[in-house]
Amino acid sequence: MKIHWQDTAILFTDPQNEVLSEQGGAWQLVRDSVHENKTVENMERILQTARETGFEVFVSPHYYFPTDDGWQFRDPLGSVMHKNHLFARTGALTLDGFSGSGADWLARLKPYIEDCKTVVVSPHKIYGPESNDLILQLRKRGIGKVIVGGMLANMCVESHVRELVEQGFDVAVVKDATAGPRHPVWGDGYEAALINFAYLAQVMTTDEVIGAMSERSARTISSPLETIQSHS
Repeated sequence: MKIHWQDTAILFTDPQNEVLSEQGGAWQLVRDSVHENKTVENMERILQTARETGFEVFVSPHYYFPTDDGWQFRDPLGSVMHKNHLFARTGALTLDGFSGSGADWLARLKPYIEDCKTVVVSPHKIYGPESNDLILQLRKRGIGKVIVGGMLANMCVESHVRELVEQGFDVAVVKDATAGPRHPVWGDGYEAALINFAYLAQVMTTDEVIGAMSERSARTISSPLETIQSHS
């Protein structure tokens, strides 16, 4: 993959408290994997580099609204999330109770996500982007290459990777900017995801991604923002 700020975007799925905070509902399942990979630290490093080099950043969040309680069936992990009210919000059109909740952004990452530049797409309701506007937002910006990280490795990250590949995008996964659950019965989700990532996309480390982003940030033409500023 030839990474360049003009046609390559950073995508993080679910940079939210439920899966990245010690107070999150899924923390006990993902804690070891998050610590071992330095997931939060690596996500922040990539976000900082994107800010410095002009790469667009997209966030695909996971939210459940009260109306979703009407679902008549769920998958195994979805059933656990519903039972424990993970990623729950009080409504689609209100932020009442959002701040500091499990659905909120991890505080350490908030300055990057809430910078009025990051594109936060509509929520995915299962694991992939089929039910939100991620593909539309990428296409409208001329993005053909996507570097993916976030949570959970074997669920939302892998599902986004699969759909992006099917939709014709060139995709890379940052293997240490994600993590997965370790379930006593279902197994190690992170290790399972690594195998599938290798079959589906280019697998990179955070250091490799940052190096490539920095190398490709030397701009041969001005960005639209720079052009406007130069004429003001």
